[in-house]
Amino acid sequence: MTLKQTIAIALICLPALVNAQKKDKGAMQAASSITAEDMKKHLYTIASKEMEGRDTPSPGLEKAANYIEAHFKALGLTPGNNGSYRQYYTLYKDSLIGASLSVNGASLELNKEFQPQANSYAAEMRFSEAVFAGYGIVDGEVRNDYKDLKVAGKLVIILDALPADYKPTVQGRNSPASVFGKLEAAMNKGAVAVMVVNSGFPRRPGTTNSNWSMNGGYRPSQPPFTFNIGTDAVTKIMGEDGKDIFNKMKAGSLSNKTYPAEITMSYAKTSTTTQVSNVLAVLEGTDKKDEFVVLTAHYDHVGKRNDTTIYYGADDDGSGTTGVLELAEAFVKAKAAGKGPRRSILFMTVSGEEKGLWGSRYYSEHPVYPLDKTTVDLNIDMIGRIGTEYLKDKDSTNYVYIIGDDKLSSDLAPITDQVNNTYVKMKLDRKYNDPNDPNRFYFRSDHYNFAQKGVPIIFYFNGTHADYHRPTDTPDKINYPMMAKRAQLVFYTAWEMANRNEMLKRDIILEKPKGF
Repeated sequence: MTLKQTIAIALICLPALVNAQKKDKGAMQAASSITAEDMKKHLYTIASKEMEGRDTPSPGLEKAANYIEAHFKALGLTPGNNGSYRQYYTLYKDSLIGASLSVNGASLELNKEFQPQANSYAAEMRFSEAVFAGYGIVDGEVRNDYKDLKVAGKLVIILDALPADYKPTVQGRNSPASVFGKLEAAMNKGAVAVMVVNSGFPRRPGTTNSNWSMNGGYRPSQPPFTFNIGTDAVTKIMGEDGKDIFNKMKAGSLSNKTYPAEITMSYAKTSTTTQVSNVLAVLEGTDKKDEFVVLTAHYDHVGKRNDTTIYYGADDDGSGTTGVLELAEAFVKAKAAGKGPRRSILFMTVSGEEKGLWGSRYYSEHPVYPLDKTTVDLNIDMIGRIGTEYLKDKDSTNYVYIIGDDKLSSDLAPITDQVNNTYVKMKLDRKYNDPNDPNRFYFRSDHYNFAQKGVPIIFYFNGTHADYHRPTDTPDKINYPMMAKRAQLVFYTAWEMANRNEMLKRDIILEKPKGF
């Protein structure tokens, strides 16, 4: 290439480079309203003793929702759900009334010989046989304890143990060797009931109440009707084979087969329901008002223990909730100054994240605004602290983890870098974008429910720290200037995505690691 050609190309590119670096004064003026002082005021309320840890459900959660709604109203934002600032969904909780198990006409003793699982559905079932499936593990090509067994519509007996020569391909709750993995395998094979043999009988009376859940009643996708039984109980079904069953399995002297027995299992319960809500508000756009930028954070935490120990959840995720409140105020001020966004902005704080991403899951399944018209979800979950990995780093107060900007849309990372380089110049740490990251943070906050529906996302996160999910996650430990700077980064990113000519491309397929 000649010198003349090089100069010509540089002159062509120069306007684009200048434009990319040009700061929007309207955006900067609005972003300046996101201050450490305002964030501190909000967070000391959201993470206060009166909120009692904001468990889902709880009176403290409702107090926090009222505070958020009042802020949206004071800003003059439009209610986000057809005239309401709330999007309610129902939770269910079961209480045991009674349970029974009989084998060949003899009743077994509750807690001494068997216990029902508290999350079982109410039913009474009768069987004339039970199928023993060993450890009950199905792990791809590695292991299949149901080989040559027909269990559809039947009662299955499995052991709560692992074979010595087997290493699961996936660890944790999603492991094929976990109780959940084994029940899922039984369900996939068509079993309608499972007895899990445990060595710890007799045992203390089990809980008579289930945890709150979004699922009311039995659905085919739920695990089978499940009882835990002791070795005495399994002997009454399997005879001599059931005696010393764990050692016989270790020795390899038992085979998977069907045992004839008259078995009746019953479980009776009563259900309680309650409602909790996401809190939504909208700032209408101009020429692209039918397209949306969604800004999310979860306002719940894990509540309190023994009615005395409060888990304040200042960073997790009082910080993100405060960020959404400040972002809402900044966009309102921009619009009042004649610099309103082209696309509409949905500000949404969701509940139930700590219980399984409930609120965002409900919204993604019942969207108020079309997800195909939602250009992005920017999710803020923990932006107020210095994570453990950065405590001794020179950029300890000038970094943030950016998660998910390499997925779903090739537009995300370039925009994030451009915005950051133009306005805030933070260190953007993308280490958690690694698909082999053992923490799997990409799958652990509310943005993921949007991602599963194809909506591009970015997750802003400071990393875990010594007070993560402890009562010591309090507002006095927050670095408010750093928190405000991170929130300003989100604001500038949202500003760009709300005002660019085109929605973000959706040109990358979401890949899920094994176990999801």
